[in-house]
Amino acid sequence: MLNLERLRTLDALARHGSVSAAAEALHVTTSAVSQQLGKLEREINQRLLAKNGRGVRLTDAGRLLSEHAARILSQVELAESDLEAHRGQVVGELRLSAFPTAARGLFPVALRALRAEHPGLRVRSSELEPEQGIAAVVRGDLDLAVVLDWYNKPMPVPDGLVKAPLLDDPAEVAMPAGHRLVGREEVDLAEFAEDEWITWGEGEFCHEWLMFTLRSKGVEPIVGHRAGETHTQLQLVSAGLGVCIAPLLGRHPVPDGVVLVPLTQRVRRHVYVIWRADADRRPSIRAAVEALRTAAQQVD
Repeated sequence: MLNLERLRTLDALARHGSVSAAAEALHVTTSAVSQQLGKLEREINQRLLAKNGRGVRLTDAGRLLSEHAARILSQVELAESDLEAHRGQVVGELRLSAFPTAARGLFPVALRALRAEHPGLRVRSSELEPEQGIAAVVRGDLDLAVVLDWYNKPMPVPDGLVKAPLLDDPAEVAMPAGHRLVGREEVDLAEFAEDEWITWGEGEFCHEWLMFTLRSKGVEPIVGHRAGETHTQLQLVSAGLGVCIAPLLGRHPVPDGVVLVPLTQRVRRHVYVIWRADADRRPSIRAAVEALRTAAQQVD
C-alpha cells in the first residue's frame, strides 16, 4: 500500500528539484524528507533517487512514480473538494497570495469579510509577485493567487488552473508637482523620453511590461530607481526623482507633491484570481472568490 504522505514528499521533490526545496515547500526538515523517501524506497523495493553532484536526481523508477503521485494527489484534492462541497461548509484552511498592491487594496476588506462570515475558515495570506503566485498554485503550495496582466501584455496561465476576473485597474502617470507636463489633461508615454523612470524590480512582470510598452513607443527607458511597492515609488516621485506608472489599486493616499495625469492611450491592468481546477467545487474557494470580488467593487 503506497503511503500518501510519502507520495506527497516525492511529488514535492519532483516539482522543486532538490531535498532542501522540497522540505521548504512542505514546511518540514530536510532529514524528514530523506526519511520519507527512504521508507518509500523500501516499501516498493526500488531506488527512487540517485546522487547527482552534491544533490540528487530521480531515477527512472522515481520519475515514473512521481508522475503517478501527481495524478493521485490531484485525485485526492478533487475528492476532498467534492466532500467539502457535499458538506456545504466553509471550513478548514485556505492559503492565498496577492501581488503587493492587491494585498494592500483587496485583502483587508476581503479577509475581514471571510473572518466575519465564516469563522470556521482559517485564512493564511502572503505577498507574492504574479509569476510566483501562479507557480505556487500549480505546485499546490497555495489554494488561490491574485495575479495580473496588462492590456497589451497577457500573463500566460498554465493548464489545470481556473481564473476569475476581479477588476480592470486603470493606471496614470505620476509626476512631481513641478514637472513640465503638469496641467495637461492627458499625456502620451512618448513625451517622457528624457525623464527618469521609477519602476519595479528587474525581471518583475510589471517592470518588463513598462520596458516593452515604452520601447513600442520608440522610447529607450531611463531607469533611475526601483521599488516593488507603489507607495514607495510615489514617495520617490514626490521627492522629484522621476516619474512612474501609478495604477489605482492600492495607491491611496497619494503623497503631497505628486500629480496624476491620464494617458492618451488608456492603460489598464487586468486583475484576477486563479485556483486549481480540481479544487473548483470547494466552498472555501468560492467564498474567497466572492469576498475578493466584493472588495474589488469597492476600489475607487
